[in-house]
Amino acid sequence: MKPFLRWLSLVAVAMLLLQLFFVVRVVAMLVIDPQSTAFQRSEAWRVATQKDALRWRQQWLPYDKISSHLKRAVIASEDDGFANHDGVDWNALEKAWEKNAKAEEQAARAQARLDARNPPRVTANAARPPAKAVKAPKVVGGSTITQQLAKNLFLSGERTMLRKGQEFFLTLLLEAVLSKERILEIYLNNVEWGEGVFGAEAAAQHYFRKPAAKLSSYEAARLAVMLPRPKYFEKLPNSSYVAGRAASIARRLQGAELP
Repeated sequence: MKPFLRWLSLVAVAMLLLQLFFVVRVVAMLVIDPQSTAFQRSEAWRVATQKDALRWRQQWLPYDKISSHLKRAVIASEDDGFANHDGVDWNALEKAWEKNAKAEEQAARAQARLDARNPPRVTANAARPPAKAVKAPKVVGGSTITQQLAKNLFLSGERTMLRKGQEFFLTLLLEAVLSKERILEIYLNNVEWGEGVFGAEAAAQHYFRKPAAKLSSYEAARLAVMLPRPKYFEKLPNSSYVAGRAASIARRLQGAELP
């Protein structure tokens, strides 16, 4: 029992020290711009292991040098309650949970119907293979901008309850220490907008050959559309989905509340 308690104590101390490390890092962000995020470092490692040359584009911009159109577009697209919530949009989270549960239930029913129509059979010659599996439903996250920033700054991409709990702690820590403007500033300077393209200035130069301060409302909306799947949409810049979704976001810009 004593070795187990000693091991448990060491784990508890290690977890406490880790949380203190996170607190120090976040407090430092009051005055120091983060040079990289955990996500960016993992991307650099991924590319390095593939023996490819990483074309890294990133240039930090202060908050007032980033187009208000882009700020509003990202809020409208990613987190329309950003200016008012405490880091977690509980209503959006509940809706995402319900939507995921409904999608999983529908997928299970579809799979059951498919299995009933095509039961596996064994004949004299061969066995009929079972029916193909129904495609897994798309998981809806419901994450806020602050949650996304917490994950990108400090955490891996794995999906476990422990990582999610750490994300919630970091989210509340960011909201407690930093202003909404600072959170949005760090987010817009580090979020991925394509292969090796990080931050608003790099994205504006890469896609539109202009500074982030001079993005139009529609250009800002097109960039906002890319955020959930930037590498995918980088290859389809003129797709009908991107154009339609961007037009929808552009119409909602004035309703997006800035911090």
